[in-house]
Amino acid sequence: MATSPLAVSVAKPAAAASSPAFAVSVAAVAPQRRLLPQCYRGVRAGAASRLVLRSGRAARGGSVVCAAQGQDTSFQVPDVTKSTWQSLVVESELPVLVEFWASWCGPCKMIDPVIGKLSKEYEGKLNCYKLNTDENPDIATQFGIRSIPTMMIFKNGEKKETVIGAVPESTLVSSIDKYVER
Repeated sequence: MATSPLAVSVAKPAAAASSPAFAVSVAAVAPQRRLLPQCYRGVRAGAASRLVLRSGRAARGGSVVCAAQGQDTSFQVPDVTKSTWQSLVVESELPVLVEFWASWCGPCKMIDPVIGKLSKEYEGKLNCYKLNTDENPDIATQFGIRSIPTMMIFKNGEKKETVIGAVPESTLVSSIDKYVER
């Protein structure tokens, strides 16, 4: 059985802007080894794969993005802010899923690809946005956000449901399906 190619790119942290560019090489992974279904902060595919940085430095603080070659895995969820909240969430004709997150939150980074995937799957039926709680504390306080990630579903400008934590995709799908016409 042939191995599937794996492409890995490392996004350089802002603090390392003056350091040399990172170059990454990943060895082929045996087909019996299970690759991570989603991209997390690190790549662990067993002893057969190695992450090599040409700069000789560890990638601590950088973001690792992995994808099988030939697949579109970029799911950008747009941001909503205090200034765009009214037009994007309250006045939306479609149901809206808002992820309350922060850049330092590990579980937020884990659920981000799930939100992106759902955004693409429900395109035209559900609008998905991310709200950075550090940059928009007024809205987070207004909705009583005490833990992140928190996902809220709004319909006709009203909060309908809240899901707290980095939950499985199926949990979010069952919540979304209550408010979205299939």
